[in-house]
Amino acid sequence: MYTFIINPASRSGLGGQIWSRLEPVLKDNHIPYRAWQTGYQRHATRLARELTADGKEHTIIVLGGDGTVNEVVDGIRDLDRVILGYIPVGSGNDFARSLGIPKDPKAALRLVLSPPGHAPMNAGQIAYSDHAGRTRTKRFAVSAGLGFDAAICHQAVISRLKPVLNRLHLGKLTYALIALDRLRLLRRATCTVTLDGGETLTFPDVLFAAAMNHPFEGGGFMFCPAADPCDGRLDLIAVSGVSRLRALLLLPLALKGAHTRAKGITIRTFERAVLTSDTALPVHTDGEPVFLQRRMEISLAPGRLRVIAPGS
Repeated sequence: MYTFIINPASRSGLGGQIWSRLEPVLKDNHIPYRAWQTGYQRHATRLARELTADGKEHTIIVLGGDGTVNEVVDGIRDLDRVILGYIPVGSGNDFARSLGIPKDPKAALRLVLSPPGHAPMNAGQIAYSDHAGRTRTKRFAVSAGLGFDAAICHQAVISRLKPVLNRLHLGKLTYALIALDRLRLLRRATCTVTLDGGETLTFPDVLFAAAMNHPFEGGGFMFCPAADPCDGRLDLIAVSGVSRLRALLLLPLALKGAHTRAKGITIRTFERAVLTSDTALPVHTDGEPVFLQRRMEISLAPGRLRVIAPGS
């Protein structure tokens, strides 16, 4: 039995349109399935939590963007008991990009229905304090970060331009315009990172720091080319001490992963990291905003998902 969680609002309504084209394929081929459509923020998390509360094995197929994947992964009770498939509809699709999942929805559905195998994927998680001082945890599938990349995500959520450009298939232009604006306005900070309880790194004038489970973030920026979601580790990238102009020049290099040896770029691998900042900075998990934070812990979540992917 396949369980579909669909975000019909993904990419300004494209998710609903794609589902209306794919559902007849399931019916015509007598594929056993059940389907839920999300109706509000964090609905996919609630659905995943309720669906997996029985402790049984489940095959969950996500139709939406990286944000929908994030919500589902965050809601699953036991990662070891879930096979995850993905039909990418969002504007970023970094989760699909690094796993080689087809962009074409029908091709992605064929992959789901005839899987060559499963990639044993780790998920990451952050621990942080909410506005009341309570410790919260949140999983991520692709990446989590603080600073510039998170500021872009925060602004994109409230952008009136994003839905318009998504309808014109120019979603990436939204992020480019927001990036220029945030680069101008973002306050820099000093960030300290302690890796696996040992090495401590200090980054003055940090632009951003991110934990990467996959190589890509932000719609195709290969910030950590060696990141592997199946290797039992996370990759850290920190960008510090670079001017605004130099940051703009580095971004095109990051599309090809050619930025890693540039001055001001630090990359490490870890299982657990503690990030502290002298200024509260925006935080995101898979592009989904979290409260402004001065401190967060990043680690691997217990268990592994079995992700349907080509060549796995």
